[in-house]
Amino acid sequence: MTLHLPEVPEIFDQEAITQPPKRGAWKLMLPLSILLLAVIYAAWHFGWHAQAVTAGVLLLGVISHVLAWVLGVIGLVPFIGPLIVKVLSLSFIWLLNAIGYLVSYTAIKRGYTKDVLTYRGLTIALIVGIVIGYVAGHFI
Repeated sequence: MTLHLPEVPEIFDQEAITQPPKRGAWKLMLPLSILLLAVIYAAWHFGWHAQAVTAGVLLLGVISHVLAWVLGVIGLVPFIGPLIVKVLSLSFIWLLNAIGYLVSYTAIKRGYTKDVLTYRGLTIALIVGIVIGYVAGHFI
């Protein structure tokens, strides 16, 4: 008895790669990004629950690909745009910031609030230094 597996399509299908980019996406993405900014402003102004609004905006932004579109628009700015996109997509920065938040949460629970402020200040200084070093290294 032999097992027959269905044929799996190739990941990099030549037709999918050679398709031209979708034109006119800005007609949907621009109003959607303005709507998301308006929801964020309304949440801040009226004091809505921050975690619920953040989750909703991120969910809608990821599903509609508006976050990737905004990064693409930022990347169109000459010289500085691609650098901003590269820095925002560095996984090391995200990982360092996430670990900082986890350590801060644990330390605040144990009553080390003053130490947390010092630690977060040093973390932000480190992240800014890494970004400045990355940008300076790219131009030099």
